[in-house]
This record gives sequence, C-alpha cells and structure tokens, in this order.
Amino acid sequence: MKHLLRNVAVTLTALFVGTAAHADEDRYITVASTTSTEASGLFEHIVPMFREETGIDVRVVAVGTGQAFEIGRRGDADIVLVHDTTGEEEFVTNGYGRERRDIMYNDFILVGPSEDPAALRESDSALDAFSRIAEAEHPFTSRGDDSGTNRAELRLWEEAGVDPSGQWYRELGSGMGETLNTAAGMDAYTYVDRATWIAFDNRQNLELVYEGDPVMFNQYGSLPLSQERHPDLKHDMAEEWHQWLLSDEGQAAIASYELRGEQLFFPNAE
Repeated sequence: MKHLLRNVAVTLTALFVGTAAHADEDRYITVASTTSTEASGLFEHIVPMFREETGIDVRVVAVGTGQAFEIGRRGDADIVLVHDTTGEEEFVTNGYGRERRDIMYNDFILVGPSEDPAALRESDSALDAFSRIAEAEHPFTSRGDDSGTNRAELRLWEEAGVDPSGQWYRELGSGMGETLNTAAGMDAYTYVDRATWIAFDNRQNLELVYEGDPVMFNQYGSLPLSQERHPDLKHDMAEEWHQWLLSDEGQAAIASYELRGEQLFFPNAE
C-alpha cells in the first residue's frame, strides 16, 4: 500500500509540474510590429524589463506596417505596434482595433552618397529635397512594401508633385535594412527612420544628407485588437503590455534605449 501511495504521489507531482510548465509556456503574447522596432534593437532592450515585471514574454513578428495591419485583421497576433497614424485610425474605425494610443516617436531622414549629387544638403524643405532627387534623376531606393516608411515616402512624393518612376526610382519590395544595403551598393538616396539608420552598419559611402522638416515626424502607436472580432486572442496579457508601454515604467524603458550614444525613440504617451 505504501508503495502504491508513493507512486500516486510521484505521478501527481509530475502532473502538477507538467501543468505548471505548460502554463508558463503559454505566458506570452505575439506583437505584430514594424521592422524598425525590431532591427533597431528596441524590443531586445525593453521586452526583458516587461517580462521581469509581469512574467509575460513577447514574441515579435517584424514586418512592414501594411503587413502588420493584415496580421492584426486576421487575428494572427494579439496586439499591433506600428507607425502610420492615418492607417492606425482607419484600423480602429473599421473595428479591427479596440483603441489607438501614441507610444513614442522619432523622425525620418534622407540618406545618400557623401558627394550629394542632387544637393539635398541645400534643400529648404523635405519637398524641395524630394524634388531635387527627381530633377537630378539620381538613383533612389524605395522599400516599396507598403510599410509605414514607404507610405510616408509616397506621401512626400505626392505633395512634392512628383510621380516617381523611371530607371532612377527602384521599388524593392523589401525591408529597411535590405533597402539601405541596396542604396549603399548603388550610391543611391533613400528615406529611412532614424533608429534603423543609427543601427545600420553597412553604410559604405552613405551619409545623412537631409533632416529636420516637421513633416518627417515619425509617430508610433499601440493598437489592442478587437475582442468581438477575435475572442480567442490573449487580450488580458496584451492589455498588460499595452498599459505597460503607456506607464511611467514602460516610457522610461523606451527612453533609456541608446545606441552609439544616441537615443533612438522618444516616449510621448498621454
């Protein structure tokens, strides 16, 4: 009888440990986010802080903003963090997101060959800079992937009255890192978020040639998904992540991330 009871106790202990381990494995959320937040190293910096505080891990699917929206619409992530405010507001209005909140910002810049053949350093504005590239017909690499960066770039061409086309304009359909690599190989201009540029190592002859126009502001937002559309998602844990990003602790974590002596993202939650 004692032997039987001991076996039962061992079996129950194993079941308890196995159940607890399985529960721990389920303590994670999936975030659909932009390549800039991942490639810059931001998530690698802040996720351990969130995990330490909550016991929840964060798994990131890093894609262009347009793809992140699509992942969210399908319910293949628990929450979305992207950088296209107009698209984010539409996402919520159309019932896919529960709300949209500002989290942080940085800016976009134009980089190009150090010789600056289109004289972008002399530009009066971002629209002037884009017009100069088109007039010079100097090679320009565009992500061409419906990312937040690509959407912002296309808006500036339109506002500058330019239809970017021809041999000089290269739509790549690739992420920011690949687009920068192509620009470096071609001595081309490109439009990039500052965080990815700071983290980018293969600059070759590329330099920052234009910055500072307010229209190049780059806002990031967090969007918890609709419980009505996707009731099976991990909404409670996703809400913990969302609220942590908005909290003093989360905002301080974002502000504390630096690379090469520069702060990459600036918190601005309200």
